[in-house]
Amino acid sequence: MSRPERILVTGAAGFVGSTLVERLLADGRTVVGLDNFDPFYPEALKRENLVAASGSSRFRLETGDIRDSAAVARALDGVDAVVHLAALAGVRPSLERPAEYADVNVRGTAVVAEAMVRARIGRLVFASSSSVYGEREQASGPFRERDPVERPVSPYAATKRAGELLLHSFHHAEGLAVTCARIFTAYGPRQRPDLAIRKFAERMRAGQTIPVYGDGTATRDFTYVEDLVDGLVRALDAGLGFAILNFGAGRTVKLLDVIAELERALGVPARIEWLPRQMGDVSRTWADTSASAEALGWVPKVALEEGVSRFCAWLAGRRD
Repeated sequence: MSRPERILVTGAAGFVGSTLVERLLADGRTVVGLDNFDPFYPEALKRENLVAASGSSRFRLETGDIRDSAAVARALDGVDAVVHLAALAGVRPSLERPAEYADVNVRGTAVVAEAMVRARIGRLVFASSSSVYGEREQASGPFRERDPVERPVSPYAATKRAGELLLHSFHHAEGLAVTCARIFTAYGPRQRPDLAIRKFAERMRAGQTIPVYGDGTATRDFTYVEDLVDGLVRALDAGLGFAILNFGAGRTVKLLDVIAELERALGVPARIEWLPRQMGDVSRTWADTSASAEALGWVPKVALEEGVSRFCAWLAGRRD
């Protein structure tokens, strides 16, 4: 398959979306961004994410909701592939608004896929999540794409698995080439304010306590955003038919070790407020990335120490 040159990115104003948009523009491609500027966090931050991209003549921003078929059709005009990132995010909020999460994340994905078929656009990368793997025993090793995923522990996770199944049906019935990217804990510049590394860093800089749920031994596979974006672009260009691939760093890190890295990078101590473990959280995530390496030649490059340093430098350079 030839490299797609005109790409629609849904959720373009978000953390990963805006980083992906800039990468695609740097590659010389034309990009349409679709975003509804959902108030989950301030619109001003999302607008700020797109400042650099908006200076390019090869970028067009469409404001609209992925559940609005007319808005999606407008955004698809003239493109030849889609990276579908738009979704309601977050495990904990999904427990409070499960019906809304299902509506946006599942029905919205169906609207995007249906519009692609009508427009004869045949290539899609879908942002799934490591949360589909659910709770796993410590001794079970890294998460592999062939592992069972029938027991999600949050509505958010369930919507992401439903999106994978829905898109497989579009592949089977309509020939849509789909790669479902199971994304493991992304971090880096532009990270959402509610996510751990940014929330911790901002509170530490302000001399405030940081909330840690559980005993701090939970582990995550923290994936630097530029590594993730490189994987998404490789998946976009490969056009694999139908594939499910992990995108993670391939290592586990305890939350307390991440806090220690932030202390080092920021030069300030952390004051921890210990809180009970929250419903919907899993004790660990850990990506086996061998399938992504084999299919795409993708290997994550940025170590946690370097990624945290880059993030803290970005944060220090922002004008609040």
